Parts: sequence; C-alpha cells; structure tokens
Amino acid sequence: MKKIYSLIFLLFLTSCTSATQFGTGVSITFDPRTIGMQIDDTIMQKNLSARLALADKKYFLTIQSDVLDGRIFLSGKVEEPEEKIKITKMAWETKGVRSVKNAIVIKGQSNFKSTAKDILITSQLRTALIFNNKTKARNYTLETVNKNIYIFGIAMDKEEKKEVINEDQKSYDDGKIIPSIYLAEELSRSKL
Repeated sequence: MKKIYSLIFLLFLTSCTSATQFGTGVSITFDPRTIGMQIDDTIMQKNLSARLALADKKYFLTIQSDVLDGRIFLSGKVEEPEEKIKITKMAWETKGVRSVKNAIVIKGQSNFKSTAKDILITSQLRTALIFNNKTKARNYTLETVNKNIYIFGIAMDKEEKKEVINEDQKSYDDGKIIPSIYLAEELSRSKL
C-alpha cells in the first residue's frame, strides 16, 4: 500500500514542474478551460498514469498521456501490439473519458534513423508554431511517429486552427498530418 501512495505522490510532484503550466502541459495563460476543467483533466491524466505504472512499471517512463476536456492523447513506444491494445483499453476505462487518440508505436516498426527524423520534424514544427504570431504554440502537443504528425490541443478560434494546420503543411509536406485540435467553444463546459 505504501508503494501505491509513493507512486501517486511521485506523479503529483512531476505535474508541478512549472508555474506557467498546469497538468496537461497547456499554459494557464492561454488555456480557455476553466480551472475546474483543468483539474478534472489533470486528475484523469494522473489516474491513468498511476494505473499504467501499476500495470507495468516501464509504462511510467515509456508512455505519455495528455488530457484535454476528457479527451486522452497517448504517445510513446511499446514492445508488442498487445501492449498497445491493453493501454488503449485502460485509457477508455478512465472515469470521465470522452475519446482516446493513440499514437503509441510498436518498437520494431521504427529504427534510430526514423526516430531521429521524427524528433527533427517535431522540433521544426514546434519552432514554426512558436514564431507564428497567429498561434499560441503552448496550447499544442506535437508528436511525430514514422513521419505522421499528430497535433493535439485547443485553438481559440477557427482561424487559429486553420493556421496551425497550414503551418504544419508549409513546414512539412512529406508525411500525414493528423490533427486533434478542439476549438475553445467546443469544450464541454463552455456549452453549459
């Protein structure tokens, strides 16, 4: 039981990394979610991370999860396809989940060269978004897996969403762009 409490405490501490970020890595300054939504998303993320770590300790280091408005985005690498299915199932079993996007890759499907190229693509796109004054780069998580670019985040309006996708297409046209960009007005609690 002490191990569970230690793991939960460790997960809590790792979420308190910066005064400008809260939980999911989206900056509070630009985050249109209410504090309540941010807390709910952080709890979902920490709950999933703890469950993954309890299922297999290596998942704590190899699987990343982001949560926005109950939508879970998974990334990382696993050894076997069955592990990917197991992790996806665990994400769907998280209380309050609305959707799950899975960008987890199976290790045998990528090599050092493709991983290095993916990291380069991600950093180039991140830089392009930072220097584009029409986008709030902090509101987006970028993940490139085998030249496929996954974008996960919140756009303030339709123009920003279009600008983020256009920036990615201008910067990189060799792979597939898979956006999961939600408009601030589409968030569940903004409809109440």
